Amino acid sequence: MPMIPFVEKFPELGVRETRSVRSMGRDDLPDGEYAFLELYCNEPGCDCRRVTIDVLRPETGWNKIWATISYGWESVAFYRRWGGRHSDPVEMKGPVLDTLNPQSRYSAVLLDLFRLLIESPEYVQRLEGHYRMFRAVVDKEHAGRECQAEQRVANRRKRLRDPSRRGKRR
Repeated sequence: MPMIPFVEKFPELGVRETRSVRSMGRDDLPDGEYAFLELYCNEPGCDCRRVTIDVLRPETGWNKIWATISYGWESVAFYRRWGGRHSDPVEMKGPVLDTLNPQSRYSAVLLDLFRLLIESPEYVQRLEGHYRMFRAVVDKEHAGRECQAEQRVANRRKRLRDPSRRGKRR
């Protein structure tokens, strides 16, 4: 499942609505700003209802990932149906640290900060809304590509069936 940043499809909105937390004077986390960058699945037709969060910092040039968090907001029953027998629905519901992606020694603390953020119903609604927006664009782009491919095939068939072409081959 290829995940890409929300800001790639919605640059202005993505920048404006990316959540961040400023940490000061904690023993378990360096001082500074931590941005929670949203990534969504770019696979056509996917209905995972999940977000991956990359935690980044301006102090490290926005390119070092401090934590990768997966979060699914639907019920365990939904993820059991969606993922089938080859997935862990409890882990898919999240939030959890994504074991397949980069982490740092501060990841567990950042996961706890994210858990505080999702206590806000408004933030969860924002994530869900961003997911729906993102999915609509991905599915529309895919439908457009499928339609173009179908049109190319139809045009090719039409050209091959054209009686005037047959006469020229003789």
